[in-house]
Amino acid sequence: MNEVILLVILGVVIVGFGVILYNVNQRLRELKSSSAVEFLKSDVTELSRGISSLQAAMGDKLERNNMTMQTSMQKQLSESAKLVSDVTQRLAKLDETNRRVIDVADELKTLQNVLQNPKQRGVFGEYYLESVLDNILPSKNFQMQYKFKDGETVDAVVFLDKGQILSIDSKFSLENYNRMVGENSKPEREKLLAKVRMDLKSRIDETSKYIRPSENTMDFAFMFIPSESLYYDLLIGDVGTGSSARDLIEYAFRDKKVIIVSPTSFMAYLQTVLQGLRSLQIEEQAKDIQIRVGKLGQHIGKFEEYMQKLGSALGTTVNHYNGAHKELGKIDKDVIKIAGNDSSVEPLLIDKPHTDD
Repeated sequence: MNEVILLVILGVVIVGFGVILYNVNQRLRELKSSSAVEFLKSDVTELSRGISSLQAAMGDKLERNNMTMQTSMQKQLSESAKLVSDVTQRLAKLDETNRRVIDVADELKTLQNVLQNPKQRGVFGEYYLESVLDNILPSKNFQMQYKFKDGETVDAVVFLDKGQILSIDSKFSLENYNRMVGENSKPEREKLLAKVRMDLKSRIDETSKYIRPSENTMDFAFMFIPSESLYYDLLIGDVGTGSSARDLIEYAFRDKKVIIVSPTSFMAYLQTVLQGLRSLQIEEQAKDIQIRVGKLGQHIGKFEEYMQKLGSALGTTVNHYNGAHKELGKIDKDVIKIAGNDSSVEPLLIDKPHTDD
């Protein structure tokens, strides 16, 4: 902007200079005297000097402005290049994020397709159960797809102390539940709610088949529900309770000995079972110790009887010993009378052992 202004000023000066030269030329034609010509020459010389000084000053100023503008332009270009680089990097990161979002969306879509198929959903539930077990137990302490003697297969078992096993079955029904969640009509929702309860009840009944104490199972089993929303609704929502329906959790535990668990509650229930078994084992060990202490008391009583008998026997022996010494003393007196000397045998008497009798 400053350069344009200077160019305009320079143009005005040049035009003015041309006008002055034109006027001088006109005056030279009019004036014929030599003094006037000399005077005009002097004015022209002074004017030329002024114009030269002005041109030099304007040239310096234009050069300084040009350098300032170049520096400013270089700075602007550097900042612009930095901004472009930053924007490019951000766009690259955004592109990577978009690709990840697309990948996640594809995976979710695939998972949704899997969960829409009941058979594939069952496989997913078993895989989820195996992942949970693998995170909390060593691999030797559980087994997937455990077969009973009649060929029935439970999804998983946990091996406990003394050869006992805990059966775990992964069962859940989502078709009617998902329809119920998305239903706005109250009458239709009530119908679907009844179906969901029936689905869960049939799954509870199926899980109870894996309670087989004759094959060393615990007298209860776990029913694993991979859906937290269904489990939550079962606990406090319409699924678990109702005015015309029994509490499904109560039905499962009291009637069928089935404990319903979710991925978040499974570990807590399992730890409770393990801790209870440890407490029971400690109680059994305490009873065993009590029995052994009783037997030890009986042995001590018998030993005391033997000691009493030994004391009595030792007392009899001491009596015989002391009696023998007395007889020896009598013999000693007879010997003295016969031999006629004063030497005699002093018998050593022994006290009998002390007994409680």
